[in-house]
Amino acid sequence: MTDVLYAVDGPVATITLNRPDRLNAIVPGMGEEYAAALLRADADPAVRAIVVTGAGRGFCAGADLGALSEGPETLARYLDGQTPDTLPTLALRLRKPVATAINGPCAGIGFVLAISADARFAHPQASMSTTFSRLGLIAEYGCAWLLTRLVGLADATDLLLTGRTITGEQALAMGLVNAVDEDPVGVATAWALDLAERCSPSALAVMKAQLLQVDGQRMDESVVTSLAEMRRAFERPDLAEAIAARTEQRPAVFPPLA
Repeated sequence: MTDVLYAVDGPVATITLNRPDRLNAIVPGMGEEYAAALLRADADPAVRAIVVTGAGRGFCAGADLGALSEGPETLARYLDGQTPDTLPTLALRLRKPVATAINGPCAGIGFVLAISADARFAHPQASMSTTFSRLGLIAEYGCAWLLTRLVGLADATDLLLTGRTITGEQALAMGLVNAVDEDPVGVATAWALDLAERCSPSALAVMKAQLLQVDGQRMDESVVTSLAEMRRAFERPDLAEAIAARTEQRPAVFPPLA
């Protein structure tokens, strides 16, 4: 049984962490499987948006404790073998929009996977925790930067230092998730399908890159960068298609990413 499932339905790819008997805890090699699935979806012209969730009653309970018990040398070798294309934050670097459906327990590296998406949807009672401080670990994979960006310094500090568990409802109040629903997979899929059917893939890809640059740019630098991207957008067929579709009162048919 594969630890990561991949399925495509129309323009939406669904990636499912698949160790339900262990709440989808991450074991060696599973991170690479997950990254390969993301890259597969990003490279498929038929796929326009991606949903990530967990099998069974959990999203991802973090790293499997057996893996964490292998000792510092083994763990260090695992880190040495990672590249930007295998990091759990890879979803943010993809060209296509990614939504996570947090259907249950979500902790540690699972928490990093969950927040490294363009949109996050949770079950109201899904438990979420950074948990790092309670294991003698630190804010892994740059999640201190990302968490602060999502919820602000005060809440990020609280969640990281205490390692306490919050519910989906509490995460919504913080702004950590976009919405809560009894069916987070359904809501996440609806969000992904809406983007896939209504939005230009090229525009989405450029805006994802722009959003990652925000914290490293001054306003004037952001304006200069956007002016160059605007010129490129004018030259793509997407604008003409959008105008024609509105004039003809039909859905726009945007070209896939090259």
